[in-house]
Amino acid sequence: MLGHHFILDGLKVVEFTQAVMGPVCGLFLASNGADVTLVEPPEGNPTRYLTGFGSAYFPFFNRNKKSLTLDLKTSEGHKVALKLVEQADILIENFAPGTMERLGLGYAKVSEINPKLIYCSLKGFLKGKYENRHAMDEVVQMMGGLAYMTGLPNRPLRVGTSAIDITGGMFGYIGILQALLERQQTGKGKFIRSSLFETVAFFMGQHLTYSVLEKSPLVPMSVRVPAWSVYRYFETLDARKVFIGIISDRHWERFCKAFGKKDFLNNPKFKSNTLRVENRKTLIPALEKLMVQYSAQEIYRRCEKAQVPFAPVNKPEDLLEDEHLNESGFLEELPIFEDVMGKLPKIPLAYGDELADPGQPAPEAGKHTNSILTELGLEDAQINRLREQGVI
Repeated sequence: MLGHHFILDGLKVVEFTQAVMGPVCGLFLASNGADVTLVEPPEGNPTRYLTGFGSAYFPFFNRNKKSLTLDLKTSEGHKVALKLVEQADILIENFAPGTMERLGLGYAKVSEINPKLIYCSLKGFLKGKYENRHAMDEVVQMMGGLAYMTGLPNRPLRVGTSAIDITGGMFGYIGILQALLERQQTGKGKFIRSSLFETVAFFMGQHLTYSVLEKSPLVPMSVRVPAWSVYRYFETLDARKVFIGIISDRHWERFCKAFGKKDFLNNPKFKSNTLRVENRKTLIPALEKLMVQYSAQEIYRRCEKAQVPFAPVNKPEDLLEDEHLNESGFLEELPIFEDVMGKLPKIPLAYGDELADPGQPAPEAGKHTNSILTELGLEDAQINRLREQGVI
């Protein structure tokens, strides 16, 4: 990373990844100071060539990294990979089960040449009956009940981003940080794993707990029994939508005063959250009639003054003009590719008063191949020969 200096400065990471989960883990390391080398096949990482929504994966999740193109299936490529691993602090991989072992880069093999190596394997499943299955984000959302809880009854629906891939990569990052702390004490590396299925199962923990406590079948969030009386969006005078969350009696009191509704405040059926939940069939239509009398901006103003949680119901692109994100520097004009700029979010982590730095664009395939191989001790003639042989 070429920007700020963080606690991970000086750590060398070698990354064998594709798609989202592995690159997210590497992005957190790279944007917090680590020197991350992404190893790609000579033709480039296949994620580079995805279309549709997938076209954004590579440029967003591979910022601040170096790119080394290398054919791992050749003996010369394998030798170079071992040199990289020998000098690395951390290895990240999210290839299909068994791939790294077939390439001679499994943990049992590489830990012999680098006992201090922290090896992070990101897979669909942890150890167990399913561990050799292939999985993807949407597969485990369906399998783990997240799609059921997100959708309508009899219509499961995935959430609107790669939530499990991203979170699974973050759990890998957390595991690496823990292993680094342990290595300071023991001097030894560690094999750690993060997975998609167990991540979504953890997400379901609150629902599983509810099912045990209530001893009743779960229903999707779209038709759930609400915990709070007002926790939904309302239509406004100017045809916008505003979400309002009233989760305490103090919220309710301030809300009623902000909108001049003493009749709501004095109504015995609305005196407590429990009573308001019981009387939602009366309360919600009354609130709908109230909110539609005001513009969205006026509702924002009154809710903010009353310190009542509220939100505009946005589309993702609305964030590009968000005042908070722009003024804080969290969202800024950054390179998407070498020659394409756009507003992008930084890593949602402040280190002291500084935000993690995603300032370098995802590298062109093989951009750093020569410099990395030179650092590994290869002469120009050797590098040229590898290039002629198609190894790099």
